[in-house]
Amino acid sequence: MVASLAGELSATGIGQARPFRAPHHSASMAALVGGGLRARPGEVSLAHRGILFLDELPEFSRQVLDSLRQPLETGEVTVARANAHVTYPANVQLIAAMNPCRCGHAGDLGTPCPRGERCRTDYQAKISGPLLDRIDLHIEVPPVSARDLSLPPPTEGSAEVAARVAAARDAQRARQEAGQKAGQEAGKAAAAAGSFLNADLSGDALERFATPDDRGSALLQEAAERLRLTARGYYRVLKVARTLADLEGTQGVGRAHVAEALSYRRPLAGALGIAA
Repeated sequence: MVASLAGELSATGIGQARPFRAPHHSASMAALVGGGLRARPGEVSLAHRGILFLDELPEFSRQVLDSLRQPLETGEVTVARANAHVTYPANVQLIAAMNPCRCGHAGDLGTPCPRGERCRTDYQAKISGPLLDRIDLHIEVPPVSARDLSLPPPTEGSAEVAARVAAARDAQRARQEAGQKAGQEAGKAAAAAGSFLNADLSGDALERFATPDDRGSALLQEAAERLRLTARGYYRVLKVARTLADLEGTQGVGRAHVAEALSYRRPLAGALGIAA
């Protein structure tokens, strides 16, 4: 339906594949979140139930990036015009990639960045804290050498990883469907939301399904204070920890799952590290 509104429905009709959208970093706000003289859905809506990939993240206009904050939080975007307000769905998985600094050499021992830490700080400051707070996993990928490229393939390939992910999703669905059948408010809330994924847990459902054990809760409390986690960040750590437990095939959320989830959070400037 969204593709049809945007005039992008293929000649073969409705497709079965989840969408993948990768707009250029020169995209305007209207192109990304929707708008125009006759309001049309933007890239974030065209990626609904799929992936929105933003390459070279800091090269996007900061105003354009910040326009994604509300869609990432609510799963929809509202385009306001003088004569009408139009709401489009925008439940996406956001994946972004960026260099560590403008020249791309920050942290590279072979070719050090000429401006040092200042280059990294200035470049990464183009992305606002509230937007970063809505991104659950922050992974720093080191440079790949020619020797790395010649190494044999990893023991676990994409097919094996995909199987583990599918099993984790099945576990989430089974857990919340069981709660729904038992009449638990957590299961009912998940069913009403139309999703059985950990990412969409909230309220009673999040408390029931994602609360860690005593050691995990103690670690999370300590981290919340020392890393200055926002309320949003606190609950997102719980969701990631629950997912890590599902990928491991574990019923409960433990300290190790909380520690790994915390390692993926980007701490606020000046925050202290915390031992797992």
